[in-house]
Amino acid sequence: MMRPGAKQYVVARPLYSEEAFAEEHEKVYRHHKTMLDHVKQSLRCDARRAKNAALSLLPVIGWMKIYRIREWLLSDIVSGVSTGLVAVLQGLAYCLLASLPPWYGLFTAFFPVVIYFFLGTSRHISVGPFPVLCLMIGSVVTRFAPDEGPPLNITAFENLSIDAQRVLVASSVTFLVGVMQLAMGVLQVGFVVMYLSDTLVSGFTTAAAIHILVSQLKFVLGLQVPGINGPLSLIYTLEIIFKQITSSNVCDVVIALVIMLVVFVVKELNDRFKSKLPVPIPIEVIMTVIACGVSYAFDFKTRYGIDVVGYIPKGYEAPVAPNIQIIQESAVEAFPMAIVGFAVAFSVAKVYSIKHDYTIDGNQELIAFGVSNIFGASFKAFAASTSLSRSAVQESTGGKTQVAGLLSAIIVMIVTLAVGFLLEPLPKSVLGAVIIINLKGMLTQVREVPYLWRRDKPDCVVWVGTCLGATLLGLDLGLALGLGVELLSVIFRVQFPHCSILANIPGTDFYRNRKDYLHMFEPKGIKIFRVPSPIFFANVDFFRKKMIEAVGFNPLRVLQKRNKAIKKIKKMLQEKDQDIKEKGIRDLFCQTTDNSKVNLDEVDLPTDLKDLPFHINWNADLPSEINVPKVDLHSMILDFSAVSFLDISGMKGLKMALKEFIQIEVDVYIVSCDALILEKLHDCMFFDDQIVTSMFFPTLHDAMLQALEKDKDGGRSWENMLNKFSSLPSVHVACFWTSITSLDPPADLVSLNSAIQPEDINSSPCTVSDPSLAV
Repeated sequence: MMRPGAKQYVVARPLYSEEAFAEEHEKVYRHHKTMLDHVKQSLRCDARRAKNAALSLLPVIGWMKIYRIREWLLSDIVSGVSTGLVAVLQGLAYCLLASLPPWYGLFTAFFPVVIYFFLGTSRHISVGPFPVLCLMIGSVVTRFAPDEGPPLNITAFENLSIDAQRVLVASSVTFLVGVMQLAMGVLQVGFVVMYLSDTLVSGFTTAAAIHILVSQLKFVLGLQVPGINGPLSLIYTLEIIFKQITSSNVCDVVIALVIMLVVFVVKELNDRFKSKLPVPIPIEVIMTVIACGVSYAFDFKTRYGIDVVGYIPKGYEAPVAPNIQIIQESAVEAFPMAIVGFAVAFSVAKVYSIKHDYTIDGNQELIAFGVSNIFGASFKAFAASTSLSRSAVQESTGGKTQVAGLLSAIIVMIVTLAVGFLLEPLPKSVLGAVIIINLKGMLTQVREVPYLWRRDKPDCVVWVGTCLGATLLGLDLGLALGLGVELLSVIFRVQFPHCSILANIPGTDFYRNRKDYLHMFEPKGIKIFRVPSPIFFANVDFFRKKMIEAVGFNPLRVLQKRNKAIKKIKKMLQEKDQDIKEKGIRDLFCQTTDNSKVNLDEVDLPTDLKDLPFHINWNADLPSEINVPKVDLHSMILDFSAVSFLDISGMKGLKMALKEFIQIEVDVYIVSCDALILEKLHDCMFFDDQIVTSMFFPTLHDAMLQALEKDKDGGRSWENMLNKFSSLPSVHVACFWTSITSLDPPADLVSLNSAIQPEDINSSPCTVSDPSLAV
């Protein structure tokens, strides 16, 4: 209850173990579904499930029912027109990254958008070309149909121009990417994107930005640089560029620098005054129109020899079937494209869904992009995802739904069907400059490295490893390397967790790391060990090692030493039984003979003490012949509040570790263990005569109170000691009493002092005997 007038609460309840709690509070029985139950449920069909399935496969039905025409339509029109103009420019520009003729980028900005309108769950992303994906497509395209040298031996390449060969490769790979995404969506494995952390994606996109920057230098400088693939291709490309740099086209360089400068300045103004501007200034579109007009007016192509976009055919081309031979040859490269395309799109969609308070479905997004890419590939489009800058334009200009996306596709269609010829004199250096300046956001991610190094070094290693791997080895191998580094970082964190020793905050039931606070209460003889990770086959040995470090001794070694000592004592008792009766136990240990030296193998099981005529206190000052480590610990508490699961190997290792402590008379308590783990322990026959259910407690404070109470009640009481005197000879009693006179016995033992004759004490050689060896 709460105390009146104070922020305090008072709880009065019994001290519970898990066993006692279960006896007092009846638990609800829950039937856990089997695999067969899940299969039956998934195959069950009724009207409601059919309706939900239709709505999930066609999300457009759901949001169109709530579409507010008066409030949203005008905003979607403005957003659609603005996004469409940017999509036209980016379609032309990003097509250069894919090593394809520019107008095929317009196809990619149209067909996938139309399909996503019906199947997608995000209302704000702009589907179409994405530079990283275009670059990955381009690496496959140039591998099949290189700039220099013969193409690969593909039957379908016969009698085709190099551009037609590349289009066939791009469409076939895109078809395979779509099939992979659709298959993952149907199989409900959209969770795979969760394995791509934000850190990995950041490092990967930064490396991709570096590749894109280098790939556009040939257009900005007006050089003829062949496409190079494979590891270190970036280095080889730079080498060729630096060798030819004296042959750069000055007109291309000037145009690119002017475009980059103007676009950069206006973009900065857009960011600074975005709250005051109704829509961002479409500076890329404006500069493209200006550059196109100037190039046409002054005939840059003829006068200065610059490379222009050239002929753009009107209309769309006939559908084409994917080539099976190309699909077989590019399967390994298509899979990372499918993952990267979906991961980037899903990440952007998640940001806007949180901002505008609606949900997106990862599996449905996979289906949407899969179908979009399959459909687009049939009409010679290449793989689509979403562009961060284009999506930002669609959202910031007031876009409310994918109606804006559909309108942007209509703008692209108008350019393709009617006004595409106006872009023919556009210099490619302008497109290269626009691409480079739009890399600013990805390149500035490098600033994350110092922050990550200060805050989370494993994440920093993932970022740097992914970025360097993708930069030097290529995007496909770099992504695989990044995933490997990320997996290793997770394994490292779980396999080597930061275990700690807890202590009590005085006056509370809180327990914290004893290194973190000044005033802590840590009872003598009790250790609280916290395990902050699952216990499984990979870290169970580390867990045992850390537990041994926490208590300061190896229980197995202590047990072995004690077993050796007990066997030595038993042998001495057999050989010198008469001497014990006459001289006392202390004298037995003070004698050293060759016969008393016992060479025994170390054993791991406790020795039976029933046939010994005395109890041994291992923490007392033992004779020099008996070398056994002292153990000041009587209770160990294991905090399992952060243990999420136990596998069979972890369970076996835990059981072995617990028994090692129990066998040396250390009480073990396990607290805050998850109910499912407890159930699994019961199912796996974890408990026996040593490891019992009463060891488990619901809270750490319950276990601490139990340990303190048991130490007080189970310690060596004077009454217990009195009972042990009744059958001992007087010389043994004298030996014992001489050794405990410094312990301040209570008044009820005064009679014992009078029962011991002074001559018994004086005649006994046990003047400093350990009490436990005499009882």
